[in-house]
Parts: sequence; structure tokens; C-alpha cells
Amino acid sequence: MLLHKGQTLFHQGESGSLFHLRSGLLKIVRIHEDGSPYLVNIIVPDEIIPHHSLISPMPYHGTAIALVTCEVEPVSPQQWYEELMQNAEKSREIALLLQSKLRMMQQRIDQLTQVTPADKLSKLQQWFAAYIGSAAITDVLTQDEIGQLIGLRRETVNRLLRAQPKK
Repeated sequence: MLLHKGQTLFHQGESGSLFHLRSGLLKIVRIHEDGSPYLVNIIVPDEIIPHHSLISPMPYHGTAIALVTCEVEPVSPQQWYEELMQNAEKSREIALLLQSKLRMMQQRIDQLTQVTPADKLSKLQQWFAAYIGSAAITDVLTQDEIGQLIGLRRETVNRLLRAQPKK
């Protein structure tokens, strides 16, 4: 299945398939009770989501939206869980997927613990470059979303981006 930038894969609170992201980037956004969205995760190629349903099913924790064109393969939950019960190697596969995601989250923590706001932004830009190449981070995320990922206000992100040398 092909998703274009801005298209939604699934909505918070729904239940359904698991998905294997073959290419592209997805963002996971939670909608709070007051209706405000908050970016909680970035999904990169070769991840199977939702992570919290890899061992047992649960409703989707957030809404998955394509940041760029994505190739996504639906994974049947029944087939996934049956194979998990019958195949010990599948458990290892899941453990490796979760290990990879944990390592990515450790990198995100490193971004958050940088001392200066400029360093936080720089680390995030470096991480994103591995997935978006020479494109600007603002081509895929809003300034508000960038701020949510690195713990800064949108105004601070705007000021930092303007202060960076033009490419």
C-alpha cells in the first residue's frame, strides 16, 4: 500500500492490522482530550507497528500519518500472533525490533539532554538526515513538531532555524 505525505494509516483508539513500513517516514500523533495534537514518535523503514501490539493486540495508541511518501505492508494480526505462538524465532525477531526501537529512543534522549537548544536542534537534524537526505527537516515536520521532539517552544525553534546558515 502506498501512502502519500499527509495521508493517515490508522487513527488513535481504533483496532486493526499491524503494519510493516517498507520505506518512508510516519509520525505518530496523540490527540489529547482538549483536541490538541502531540507528536510522540517517528517511525522509520523496517519497523513493524504498533510496537505495543507486537506481542498482544491493543487499540492504536496514536494516529499514524505519512511524513513523506511511504510504502506500507499490512500484517494480519491473526497470522502474526499464530506464528508467534508456533515459532520461537518470531519471538527473537520481535525482540530485535524492540531493541532497535529502544536504541533509537536512546538517541532521542541524547538529543533531549544536550545542554543548549541549538545543540538539541542540531542533533535532531543530524538524525533526520539519515532518513531525508539533503531535505530540510522543516520539509517533513512543522516547527511545533520539532519543538515537541526536543522539548523546545515553537518560537525557540523558529529563532534557531533562522540563525542557521543557509544551505
